[in-house]
Amino acid sequence: MSRVRPLEAADIDQVASLYLDTFFKRGKSPSEDLIACLEEFYLSGPTVDPQIPSLVHINDSGAISGFVGVNVVPMKFSDTRLRAAFGGTLMVRGREQDPMAGARLLKGFLAGPQDLSLSETANTTSLKMAKALRGVAFASYSLEWMRILRPAAFACDMTLRKSPLRTWALPVARGLDRLHGWNRRSAKTAAQTAKAQPVKRVNAEAFAASVEMLTSHYQLRPNWPDQLLQHVTHQAFEKPLHGQPVAALVMAPNGTPLGAFLYHLRKGGIGRVLQVLALPGREAKVIDCMFADADRRGAAGLRGRTHPAFLDVMLGRKIVFANATNTIVFSRDEAINDCFRRGQALVNGLAGESWGRHIGGNFV
Repeated sequence: MSRVRPLEAADIDQVASLYLDTFFKRGKSPSEDLIACLEEFYLSGPTVDPQIPSLVHINDSGAISGFVGVNVVPMKFSDTRLRAAFGGTLMVRGREQDPMAGARLLKGFLAGPQDLSLSETANTTSLKMAKALRGVAFASYSLEWMRILRPAAFACDMTLRKSPLRTWALPVARGLDRLHGWNRRSAKTAAQTAKAQPVKRVNAEAFAASVEMLTSHYQLRPNWPDQLLQHVTHQAFEKPLHGQPVAALVMAPNGTPLGAFLYHLRKGGIGRVLQVLALPGREAKVIDCMFADADRRGAAGLRGRTHPAFLDVMLGRKIVFANATNTIVFSRDEAINDCFRRGQALVNGLAGESWGRHIGGNFV
């Protein structure tokens, strides 16, 4: 009989194989690096809580046919300390034979002792299950945004980003952008923005040191101990599949940070934004500085996840929005749900699951 139980060390090989089949290529054996990465994130890392474990689904034959990964983040809601559990990487093999496997995993996750349950990576199937279990999806946290800087290169990278053809097609596309003057316009805009607002490139330690000051105004926010925040930030920098990390602080004239951004960029391609932070009222400056920085580096464009604090200032900046995955909240406390409605919760990116090295790692 099928059942759900906590993840064990002996399960990691099967979970890694399921992960590879779901998100990369079927039929390949998982690398030692992928196995070690998943073992750390879901069994031994600092966001693992033995009371709120990741779960596996065991089918009738005794094999692992499903998985939901869990990482636990200490959070503050006003002055109240919470344990927030992020359930992600929900995977099921042989869904046709057992269509309820995903629902069993989700119910098992929600039955844990956490104060707040969330997911930032729920697809359409997971969204339907979550709503049936009284989860609330918040659109303002669930949109993907895209800013096109060099149209031909952007289209090329979107179409061929996983293909070996990208190597020779991208220079041709960039040549078309130069022919139509996109590079000159981008360079002029970037120079004007850089002159108006200085940007300071930083490493993982300096980026982590700015987070507390730039997030303290949120009513619901992570309450990372210093060591945990350093761990999260260092892993967030390691995403070779997405490119090299670009992290910067946007500085005020007196030398204090107004905001920060972190994205990853493959040369000439589309940068993937993991986190944008800003003091209240400074969101527009930070967004403009990030776009100018990507322009200066020759990026085809940028893409990232929305946050309500930045939605208003994104209007009028030639940004396209789409919905691919969803941020879902499971809470019986209506005050917490209202906090999300007002955009006063900091989740996604560093405050979620996407910082993990398993997302953006090159394991193929």
